[in-house]
Amino acid sequence: MEHNAVKQILSCRDVSKTFYGDGKCTEVIRHIDFDVTENEFVVLFGPGQCGKTTLIKMLAGLEECEEGSISLENEKITGPRPDLGVVYQTTALFPWCTVRGNIEFGPKVRNKDKKETRKRADHFIDLVGLKGFEDSYPKALSGGMRQRVGIARAYCNDPRVLLMDEPFGHLDAQTRYMMEEALENIWQKEKRTVIFVTNNIEEAIYLADRIILLTNRPASIKQEFKIELPRPRDYVSPEFLKLREIITQAMDATV
Repeated sequence: MEHNAVKQILSCRDVSKTFYGDGKCTEVIRHIDFDVTENEFVVLFGPGQCGKTTLIKMLAGLEECEEGSISLENEKITGPRPDLGVVYQTTALFPWCTVRGNIEFGPKVRNKDKKETRKRADHFIDLVGLKGFEDSYPKALSGGMRQRVGIARAYCNDPRVLLMDEPFGHLDAQTRYMMEEALENIWQKEKRTVIFVTNNIEEAIYLADRIILLTNRPASIKQEFKIELPRPRDYVSPEFLKLREIITQAMDATV
């Protein structure tokens, strides 16, 4: 292992997935194999419709592996679990709950201490920049603010791994940049193992410790890139633009 004293937390072993229906079979994932270390920010990057969302659902225990296995700290993932937090492209907030109510929901369902839950919720509300909006309902929030609630909710549930499926994909360009900066800031302050799906190359380079480039469907691993640029990153620095060129060329060559 390259890092000393780095703990492997999640492993994907020879994972494949095919969907059957309407008299046909569609192979989506083919023999994917990778490990993720504790507090690493890994980006799954690849063409649209290549199977990234299916893979993140498998990592979350929402889809079964047809072949191979996925393990969290050497324990096989067989279904959804509270130590795997998920943030989707559409936030799926509870419209009848306030910002604070949404963020506290997970710990409350698990009967965590109310006082501690409130303290944690307020900490993450502050961290994602929503102080003053605690009692607002989702319908009163912008898209970016709703995604902030989704991130705070996932963090408040104290997951071992945070899985993010194109969380900023529906946002306009300016809001997307702001959310990338906000997520980078949150992750620096509250280190967590993150697996993040995107088909936006700038987003991938800005956020990742490591980018796993996937091929077109059926998705397999084309190449991995270790991103060693200092944080926070500058989208227009020569180093950033060079990496963008290298990864774009590798992606264009995917088959």
